[in-house]
Amino acid sequence: MLLLILFVLGVANFAVHKAVLESGHPMLDALPSFYRSGRGRISLGFEFAVLLVAMLLAGNGWPGAVTAYAIYSVLNFGTGWLVLTGRI
Repeated sequence: MLLLILFVLGVANFAVHKAVLESGHPMLDALPSFYRSGRGRISLGFEFAVLLVAMLLAGNGWPGAVTAYAIYSVLNFGTGWLVLTGRI
């Protein structure tokens, strides 16, 4: 069940992350060039690594990883909402 929760949160994080990358927000111009290269592949790779670590920890008896990833997701969703609605 914990892995399913992580999977759903991970899919939502990828969707928000991709939407922010494609938004063309001026904030993205301030990022280093290696982070923006390849239409955000490096940043999406980092997102995958965070999800993978959380899933591995949760699968090996660390349920706190789900809580930590949920907090990370809430922060991602909040930041994505701010960027996509033009509030920042």
